[in-house]
Amino acid sequence: MSVKVTDAAGIRRIRLDRAAKKNALDHPMYTTLSEAIETSPGVALLEAEGADFCAGNDIVDFISLASHEGAVEALPVFRFLKALTYARMPIVAAVQGQAVGVGTTLLLHCDQVLLSEDARLSLPFLKLGLTPEGGSSLLLTQRIGHARAFEWLSSGRVIPAAEALSTGVANRVVAREALEPESLSVAEKLAALPLEALIQAKALMRQPDVIWDQIVREGDIFLARLRSPEAAAAFAAFLKKG
Repeated sequence: MSVKVTDAAGIRRIRLDRAAKKNALDHPMYTTLSEAIETSPGVALLEAEGADFCAGNDIVDFISLASHEGAVEALPVFRFLKALTYARMPIVAAVQGQAVGVGTTLLLHCDQVLLSEDARLSLPFLKLGLTPEGGSSLLLTQRIGHARAFEWLSSGRVIPAAEALSTGVANRVVAREALEPESLSVAEKLAALPLEALIQAKALMRQPDVIWDQIVREGDIFLARLRSPEAAAAFAAFLKKG
């Protein structure tokens, strides 16, 4: 399995386990992640094996989305995004190394984010002829302001852990060896709180319907962009380089 799910002491640990591919997400992984979040009995802790948290979408699955016809909600990636958007339980993320594309945008849905000192976030959508996804056009702008969000998205540059922390995208930066114990400690403290109060507090702080409407709007544009000549050229160059 490319995603490992374990439950203990009120915490569901969801671990990406495709290190050889830098934990790039494919359709089966999205399905497993969705189910894990939708059915989580307690606080969810999102982690990853290997040197990198997530290299974004698997490139083969990514390109195949261009042939999709119909509602975006039918795609595994959008089920995952919907699960994040409407998650009742708090989600803690522990991020090391690269977090590319959806590997970064998913963090905007998490309730606490811990980064290792070597964490590097990036949003290369425009460089690929694409547009923001995962609600990032809304959530990132809310989090860090329009000017900075636009710069991050238009440049596609690597965002170091310290900058992500200073702008409010992350809660804490820790040494690489401390990432797992520190993130588990955060999850344990949340799990020790009265569960219903925790769920209700999270619900009061979010507007999932607004976020989901933006995700669907982004998704329709994103799929159209995938079929564009600019995106086709960008992916052809990427595959040739790889």
